[in-house]
Amino acid sequence: MVTDLLHHLDTHKFMGPDGIHPRVLRELVEMLTKPLSIIYQQSWLSGEVPVDWRLANVTPIHKKGQKEDLGNYKPVSLTLVPGKVMEQIILTAILRHVQDN
Repeated sequence: MVTDLLHHLDTHKFMGPDGIHPRVLRELVEMLTKPLSIIYQQSWLSGEVPVDWRLANVTPIHKKGQKEDLGNYKPVSLTLVPGKVMEQIILTAILRHVQDN
């Protein structure tokens, strides 16, 4: 599952606070699958997310209207790509559980 998710990363997305571009992860999928799988498994068993993966860059994105009005912006949180992959794994597990029960 980790290999498949890494192979399908969108390389046009921005990198997170770690400075690692999704393209790098996609190109190194063979080397990263095993270590990331171990981290994901340990996180699942302990119920804790690695501290560094909780970091995010919050960027204001202009919605509409005058750019001088701060109310016309929405905050967008850029998180680490490995954390996003872990979110997809958890979402898949939850959806499978709901469907089975």
